[in-house]
Amino acid sequence: MTRTNPRPTRRLLAFAVALTLAPLTACSAGSLGSSSDSDSGGKTTITWLTGVDETAQATAKSIVTAFEKANPDVTVKLDGKPAGADGDNLVKTRLQTGSMPDVFDYNSGSLFQQIAPEKNLTKLTGDDAVAKVDEAFDPQVSVGSDVYGVPYGTAFGGGVMYNKKVYDQLGLKVPTTWAEFVSNADAIKAAGKTAVIQTYGETWTAQLPILGDFHNVSAADQNWAKDYTANKKKYATDPVALAGFQHLQEIHDKGWENADFASAKVPDGMRMLADGDGVMYPILSGNITTLAAAAPDKVNDVGFFALPGSDAASNGLTAWFPNAVYIPNTTKDAKLTAAKKLLAFIASPAGCDAQSQASPPTGPYLVEGCTLPADVPQVTKDVQAYFDADKQSPALEFLSPVKGPNLEQLCVEVGSGITPAADAAKLYDQDVEKQAQQLGLAGW
Repeated sequence: MTRTNPRPTRRLLAFAVALTLAPLTACSAGSLGSSSDSDSGGKTTITWLTGVDETAQATAKSIVTAFEKANPDVTVKLDGKPAGADGDNLVKTRLQTGSMPDVFDYNSGSLFQQIAPEKNLTKLTGDDAVAKVDEAFDPQVSVGSDVYGVPYGTAFGGGVMYNKKVYDQLGLKVPTTWAEFVSNADAIKAAGKTAVIQTYGETWTAQLPILGDFHNVSAADQNWAKDYTANKKKYATDPVALAGFQHLQEIHDKGWENADFASAKVPDGMRMLADGDGVMYPILSGNITTLAAAAPDKVNDVGFFALPGSDAASNGLTAWFPNAVYIPNTTKDAKLTAAKKLLAFIASPAGCDAQSQASPPTGPYLVEGCTLPADVPQVTKDVQAYFDADKQSPALEFLSPVKGPNLEQLCVEVGSGITPAADAAKLYDQDVEKQAQQLGLAGW
């Protein structure tokens, strides 16, 4: 990312990096400073709107440098947008006013649908720009059969980071059912270690047992997200969906969590995990960067597995997809040709390599022919394996715009033993109803 992530994902990763809400700046790949976008000397100049923070700029500059070397007839300039709601509003305003630069990156999934792609974006269906894009990504940037974007960054998963050394010491195997997870947690607790790390000092992390469990919900009912959006499914009344809340309560009731769960933050959890004092940590795999900062010499002692449900046969990963790069329909003629070349480069092995050089990948690239560097962390390799085996499905936010604002607070209450799982699920359904009505969704 720089991902202007709405909770839970795209907002969930906002926790990982402190993003600077700086004034808009324009820059080329090599230096800061404004410049005209006029074409001269047979070269076409296009502008790419991307995040203004350091990571976003470094990644875009790496891509632009490699792209301009392969395409000397095109110059790409970078324009910066702030993170969070300010950046989100900027994108919508520029699209509505016809002032969007030639290329821009933005969310995929349900938030992509909110920028009126059919009205504002250039269709890429059948174009070389999307020729190498993994079909798993297409639904995140499509309206009907029309595709509008290419992936930018890597996918990641919601599941459990675990200490592989402790697992080996205790003779444990990666669980593929919740019953096996329970057995492992009991064994870890009996060995005198924290079985399940919780870090409510950063309240978003309390949501993982629910959000990361959505693959299991979807596997039990492929229409669940559609019915949920239409007010036909509820967390409190669907046993499979309710299970995530119940699992969160079980973690507390069985005393599996660390004593300082109420105040601990993600770096604390990562240090505990790396040291083996805590053994399983429900978290987003993208937080491998926090682990690498907290314990760089122990990164590969940690692996990753999907949150298990009741059925081993359908065990798989709840996946969060990367942002995408789009072309507004105001980009025309030579600039449109150049913009499509840039998108085709981003969604190619050369584009993936350029991204990897700027920032180590935290999950798989959803582009044919792209491979992860050999030295990526074990967590990243484990997430890649779920994609390779086609044992993954999108997180709910990629399938539905419905998410109540109070989920993380309710999850903290359940995980702290304050509110029972069943009561919290009912409260969350009420929370969701208000939000769905604000969105004007049918059936609410």
